[in-house]
Amino acid sequence: MASRNSSSDAQLEFVLEVPFPSQREASIALQALSPDQEPRRRGITKTLGASACTLSAKWTADEARILRVSVGSFLDHLALVIETMDVFGQPVLQ
Repeated sequence: MASRNSSSDAQLEFVLEVPFPSQREASIALQALSPDQEPRRRGITKTLGASACTLSAKWTADEARILRVSVGSFLDHLALVIETMDVFGQPVLQ
């Protein structure tokens, strides 16, 4: 959900939590998505994490347009990661 950050009038914040069937799959998704840093260094930050079976992402941005583009790109990559994991099936424990 996008909201204005109360600590700063100019900041927008968006938090996304994606449940996965297992902690291993959430970890795989986190590893696959972590290398993608924001191309624009100023005006937006993205933080990724995994806790139990949930992948979480949090954005803070100066402008709605920048936030929208970043979240849209992330969702495209997330969809590809999920589709790839579905094709290959359940991860093998190591």
